[in-house]
Amino acid sequence: MIAQGQVLLIDDNPERRSVMASLFHFIGYECISQDYVGWFREGQNDAFLTTQSMLVVLGSSDLPISLEKLLGDFQSADPNVPLITLDDWSELAGLSPTVRSMILGRLTLPTGQAELLALAHQAQVYRQQRESAAGQLKLWQDHSRLFSHLVGSSERMRQVRAMMAQVADRDVSVLITGESGTGKEVVARNLHDNSTRAGKPFVPVNCGAIPAELLESELFGHEKGAFTGAISARTGRFELAHGGTLFLDEIGDMPLAMQVKLLRVLQERCFERVGGNRTVEVDVRIIAATHKNLEEMIAVGSFREDLYYRLNVFPIEMPALRERLEDLPALLSELVRRAEVSGLGKVQFHPAALTSLMRHEWQGNVRELANLVERLAILHPGAIIGPEELPAKFRYLQPDEIPAYIKAAPANKVQALNDDLLALPSAAPVGLPAEGIDLKNYLGDLEQSLIEQALDAADNVVARAAELLQIRRTTLVEKMRKFGIQRK
Repeated sequence: MIAQGQVLLIDDNPERRSVMASLFHFIGYECISQDYVGWFREGQNDAFLTTQSMLVVLGSSDLPISLEKLLGDFQSADPNVPLITLDDWSELAGLSPTVRSMILGRLTLPTGQAELLALAHQAQVYRQQRESAAGQLKLWQDHSRLFSHLVGSSERMRQVRAMMAQVADRDVSVLITGESGTGKEVVARNLHDNSTRAGKPFVPVNCGAIPAELLESELFGHEKGAFTGAISARTGRFELAHGGTLFLDEIGDMPLAMQVKLLRVLQERCFERVGGNRTVEVDVRIIAATHKNLEEMIAVGSFREDLYYRLNVFPIEMPALRERLEDLPALLSELVRRAEVSGLGKVQFHPAALTSLMRHEWQGNVRELANLVERLAILHPGAIIGPEELPAKFRYLQPDEIPAYIKAAPANKVQALNDDLLALPSAAPVGLPAEGIDLKNYLGDLEQSLIEQALDAADNVVARAAELLQIRRTTLVEKMRKFGIQRK
């Protein structure tokens, strides 16, 4: 526990030590004062370690003490300790910048109350900032483990994780807002998985995908014969989610008539099935999500204000991808891994392609990025994706920003290979030589030559070379193994 009002003073000048101790007592701080011999005799910094003072003041020493070692001892005992020197130590100039940065300032006598208070406040702010930074790092590490499916280390995502950590195990309603494709359902599932309801059902309902006339039956269920086509009783989503979490996605698309019925369930925690008269009690946690501005909808009368306040107990806003572009490389890596696991093929992204993607607006957010990765994994399995492999809408690089070898490949190498392929018929022997020919070896040499040319034209990207030869990638790999061809 930090003693916020405690100062540790070590000084071999007894008169100054006494004056400084009195000054600190006068402004309301407890001051433990010792000379260096006494401090070392009592186990060096045992007293300091047990209390972790708010401030350590180092005066002069009559002993041959290394200031750098002394500072290192205090830093090891408490990395956040603010250190002040009372004397101009001769070693100060020779200290490394890192060690010198541990010294917050220098105090000289005589000094006044205002100066001493300012110094104490400076030390307090220093410690708070250091402890806050260390705490934020630990929280970030803890949150990353808790919410592992949320990719990204940007400040916006750190804030989202911090809010999720605060509410995950609290049994309150959560409203997740943000544009389409930002990962609102991922957040909802993570909240459920890290709550006390984790062992119970997580039931998602897309309120915008179900026709208005069927939504009531979908949520609350119905009895047999309740309406035409109700040939048997059906359990609704509220009952299915009993004990767990009900995720109401796109809540902004729910009709007003259904909003009234939903509000009653949230208030009373009970309902009747459509066509029934038996009251069903449920214990569910509600997590809702929408890409719409519900406050604007309230203003025009298309969303109930009382329902909004029932849902908006703890709001979490998901940032758009364009607001956290620093997460794009990590997102790409994760999406590529998922595509590979699902059997679509692994791709890699050239830095130039990544630069181009960073300039895209990403109106579809992470969902748009996921669709792009899947498309490229299907079209170019095993390939390195450069700017030319990206769909036209994702190409933002100017000609002078594209590496020369990428620009040269399609124009020169591929065209040269095509010219060679077109010239092959006239290069073949017109007739059978009189002495005969080893057809197998002849065709093998020809095939090996074409494969080598295709690889050269495709900069040794096997998938692209396979496209040039109009064969499957796996077939090309087998032929390369057969002829002993290695990628350069």
